[in-house]
Amino acid sequence: MVSLRAAMTRPTQHGCCTLLHLREDNARFILLFVVLLLYMFAGAFLFMSLEQENEQKEKQDFQNYLEEFYSRNPDVNKTELEGLLKRYGAAETAGYVGNKRPRWDFSGSFYFVGTVISTIGFGMTTPRTVPGKIVLIFYGFFGCASAILFFNLFLERIITFLAYILRAVHEREMRRKSGGNGSRDSRDRRSSQTSDDDHLDTWKPSVYWVMLILLLGAIIVACCASAMYHPVENWTYFDAIYFCFVTFATIGFGDLVVSQKSDYDYVQLYRIGNFIFIVIGCCCIYSLFNVTSIVIKQFLNWLIQKMNCRCRRRPKKSTGRRNAITPGHLQRHSKSNGSTKAHSVTVEPDSDSEGRRNSDEMISMRDFLNANKISLAMMQKQLWETSQRGGGGGGVSNGGGFQGPVGPLAILDRKLGQEEAYCDKNCPKVVRKTAIGNHYSCVISQQRRVFNYLVTKHSDHPL
Repeated sequence: MVSLRAAMTRPTQHGCCTLLHLREDNARFILLFVVLLLYMFAGAFLFMSLEQENEQKEKQDFQNYLEEFYSRNPDVNKTELEGLLKRYGAAETAGYVGNKRPRWDFSGSFYFVGTVISTIGFGMTTPRTVPGKIVLIFYGFFGCASAILFFNLFLERIITFLAYILRAVHEREMRRKSGGNGSRDSRDRRSSQTSDDDHLDTWKPSVYWVMLILLLGAIIVACCASAMYHPVENWTYFDAIYFCFVTFATIGFGDLVVSQKSDYDYVQLYRIGNFIFIVIGCCCIYSLFNVTSIVIKQFLNWLIQKMNCRCRRRPKKSTGRRNAITPGHLQRHSKSNGSTKAHSVTVEPDSDSEGRRNSDEMISMRDFLNANKISLAMMQKQLWETSQRGGGGGGVSNGGGFQGPVGPLAILDRKLGQEEAYCDKNCPKVVRKTAIGNHYSCVISQQRRVFNYLVTKHSDHPL
């Protein structure tokens, strides 16, 4: 229904975003910053309660052992002993002490550059010369950028593969349900087939299914890798699982590091297997983190909605042109009255429960076309291009800038259909869903409804 309304009055209650003049994306960013701070504070208190007592106990045990050693050996020079212990600790960190393999042969250097470009950074091997540190700065810059690109390309391919599998399962389920009733005639079957095909064209897999599959894949990889590390490195199975998470998530504490002994059984096979597990595990965890970020983003959107936040948009300057939908005689009447109140036109969403529009509420097709100076074919083309841009089908960028999210979020938006409709007070009743596969654009919905209704009512009008 196309209706002429007075400018919307100021609402009685304002959300925090309106009071602070924040757009929804800025409000989400600030809210995420606050949530992360609270998460960090909670984590700090949690780990302090878990580890502080053990730290004090280990420190006291070391002091007791040192005092007991001095009591048994009163002739030992404490200054020389402390210097020796310091140098011994540095030598052990550098890998000079104990049964450890050389760290700067070819295999050790290859392991080092792998930890650099993957941003794991265990810390057990570091350049100690000035030229080595200078080279590392430039080498790490291009290497880390290339590794992020590799992870993004892996993310795109694994999401495409999972979407293909889930789509095939969904299509099979739909065809099984549609083929269950054999009493329909050929026309009903053709219409049902057409509607099923249209539904499949717009269907997107659920982010929760994708996250569950990636989680199971990461768990399987971690369990298989731990089964290899447990006997070879003489770790407990829990320590092996802990190492896999720290490594695959590129945290890289360095407290547990593999492939550091001088001798292993089948050392070449072990190093190749270690390399494969680390690459696959890092890719799986990277993809899982990015998919989980969508769920966190939906949670933030829910918080914003609960706080009664309203989306803010930059106001556009009026160009003085008349509204394309408002009839000309109504605008002339409005100007002649000299009213200072602006008028706005809103398009109410269609629903199945609504009846036919009254003829006195509709404008004529001739007035609509004369106001816009375009044909219905051009309007349909623009709507199609807008929907293609909104649905990730490609489009011309405006001004060469970014359109929508970039990086991993752009990949997930395109593959999983995670879109957002930025609506303001001029579109109060538009459906805004953040669930995967159910996204609507405010402007596109309005224009499409006006276009479809005008074509239906005035299909015999000559273009």
